[in-house]
Amino acid sequence: MSDMKYVGTDVLRVDALEKVTGAAQYIEDRFIGPMLHVKMKKSTVAHGKIKSIDTSKALQYPGVKAVLTGKEYPNKIGLYLIDRNFLAVDKVRFWGEPVAIVAAVTEEAAAEAAELIEVEYEELPGVFDPREAMKPDAPLIHEDLGSYKVVPIFYPKPGTNIANHFKLRKGDVEKGFAEADFIVERDYKVPQMQHVSIETHKAAAHWSPDGKLTVWSTAQSPNVVRQLLSESLDMPMHKIRVISSYIGGGFGGKAGASLEGLVIPLAQKFPGHVVRIVFNREEDMQGTFTRQALYAHLKTGVRKDGRITALEYEMIWDGGAYTEYGVNIVRAAGYSSSGAYEIPNVKTDSYCVYTNNSIGGPVRGFGMCEMQWGIERQMDEIAKELNMDPLEIRLINGMKEGSKTATGQEVHNVGFDKCLKAVADKIGWGKKEGKYRGKGIAGLVKCPAQPSNASSSAIIRINEDGTAHILVGATEMGQGMLTAITQIAAETLHIPVEKIDIKIPDTDFTPYEWQTVGSRVTYTCGTSVKRAAEDALGQIYCIAANLLEVPEEELTFDGKKIYSTKDPNVKATIREIADSCKKCTGEGIAGPIIGRGSFVPSNMTNLDPETGQGNPGMFYCFGATGVEVEVDPETGVVTILQLVSAIDAGKAINPRLAHAQLRGGTVMGLSTALYEELRFDKGVILNRNFTDYKICSIDNTPHIDSFIIETPEEGGPFGARGIGEQPMIGVAPAVANAVNDALGVDFNTFPLTPERVWRVINEKK
Repeated sequence: MSDMKYVGTDVLRVDALEKVTGAAQYIEDRFIGPMLHVKMKKSTVAHGKIKSIDTSKALQYPGVKAVLTGKEYPNKIGLYLIDRNFLAVDKVRFWGEPVAIVAAVTEEAAAEAAELIEVEYEELPGVFDPREAMKPDAPLIHEDLGSYKVVPIFYPKPGTNIANHFKLRKGDVEKGFAEADFIVERDYKVPQMQHVSIETHKAAAHWSPDGKLTVWSTAQSPNVVRQLLSESLDMPMHKIRVISSYIGGGFGGKAGASLEGLVIPLAQKFPGHVVRIVFNREEDMQGTFTRQALYAHLKTGVRKDGRITALEYEMIWDGGAYTEYGVNIVRAAGYSSSGAYEIPNVKTDSYCVYTNNSIGGPVRGFGMCEMQWGIERQMDEIAKELNMDPLEIRLINGMKEGSKTATGQEVHNVGFDKCLKAVADKIGWGKKEGKYRGKGIAGLVKCPAQPSNASSSAIIRINEDGTAHILVGATEMGQGMLTAITQIAAETLHIPVEKIDIKIPDTDFTPYEWQTVGSRVTYTCGTSVKRAAEDALGQIYCIAANLLEVPEEELTFDGKKIYSTKDPNVKATIREIADSCKKCTGEGIAGPIIGRGSFVPSNMTNLDPETGQGNPGMFYCFGATGVEVEVDPETGVVTILQLVSAIDAGKAINPRLAHAQLRGGTVMGLSTALYEELRFDKGVILNRNFTDYKICSIDNTPHIDSFIIETPEEGGPFGARGIGEQPMIGVAPAVANAVNDALGVDFNTFPLTPERVWRVINEKK
């Protein structure tokens, strides 16, 4: 691979990276026409029946054009479990749920009119802890759960608050515990957090007189949005166009459909208008997906030599009021429940539970940060019980070539040990530096959580001058997808990156892409682009062979011209090939060069509903995090002295962007480790602004060292696999392990705020 010209080089497409303007600005810049602004009336109870809604005062407010309630728009939506209305109908299930929407000529008028809507509730008992919500006498949040449509790989329990129960059984867990010399058993908790993307959620819709619906959205998944809207509105897909412009951050919060349903019915009322909604920060934090809280009990059996014999994991997830994405998160965590380690006997029960908290949904890591917090903390506790080195215990049990996961799937191209050793070497593992200093390490693994038929496609058009256009349906969120995809095409076509243009998703023109989630796009979309480029290149060779009357196997292409390897003077330019006419007769040879490529996983299967055995992973990506801390025992302040991330990327398509992903994901992980936690009071988020909800800033972000390990992935383009989520997963347990090394105090939850650390220190005293 050393002779590659574009893959594995730091190509920078400034044009792609600078256009992170957001959907709202895109609409204002590109769409000329009257605009209406939408604001919501939000519920002021967490659980209650709607007795009446009076909209008369709002309708009389100057500038107001329309007010809509849930009874006028009862459509349901859901990707996996269809459980949610865009507007509450008869009942609200979380504080801040939209019960009505107002369209007005200005945003201010819409906001003021929304406050004039009067809603009378009959408040119902709420349940805010998923452990309580699982009890037989708990108030039911979804009485009609049994009637909801659900994808058959999920298992809701009608008559309860359990939206999904995922079971995994590998080997004989009781036999495994009987073979163990020690058993370590602990409870762990992970709190809710928010994505806090730079750009808040936005959407706009336009209904043309011919019945064509155009939606602009900050969507990670424009094709999924189109599918969901088609089913919810009972409209054919060719009548729905979804445009996803450059997005200012997503992290899972902009997967699926969210605000689109709040503007579409009003757009239908006012054909020719653009109807637009923009969430402010408070609305974004209360009314969009949060990371689900996790209450976990983990029991591990281990022999004296450090080999783990059995693992039993119970995970109870706070799915919130609506949890169609949450059911898949608990499934992904369940089938990955042995983490980065090969354990012969595993029993896992993973529950997604409705509560009256904000909606649980996908966040970077898709359940892996939460689930592996317990595993990586317990690995250190096992090492302590055995008086072993925490690095050694991980190397003994870590997955290797041919190891089997909790589902029995065999893993290949595994560089886990290299990642562990890279971070350990960098932080000086084993060297004690000071009284209140400590070092911690954590392993990690993730595979894309996706259905077995999640496909990608690409189209490449070769222009007459040798330049090219790429059409894909994947979304650019700042992760550098456009650059990596362009490099893959450039390498395959042998043409410079600057001669290739790539378009943002527009479902009327760009081909199908399942979703830009799960760290999958470099692998899946990249493969479809490589195949499209190979298809186009094959057409170039075929036309040239006919034009030059030379066998294809004797031709070569240098990106500018194609020529005979036996006689370089026998050649043709791309323009001549594009014209595709024989010089002597003018006879036409072929039409335009349009390459097509598609991808669908070939190694995935459904899982057995009773045992969870099968092949859920398209590929497995391993990594490790290392950290050195210093703790002030008087104040509880944790200072990060060293922070190191290593990920096995298979092959870094663009090393600069790959290192940026590692450092960015590590910062986000550090932010959750030390600062981020949504605080609830009976369903109300108390810290729904940046004054009270703290994240890492430039002032408290340390230098981060990153290592790209390359163990080529056989199915990926040029050996690449996706790495967007992985760097976040191991940070919190690595920090907690380092604090434990410094002070000898354990933590079963995070963030490790000064107050929490101080309290644990003083409890120990």
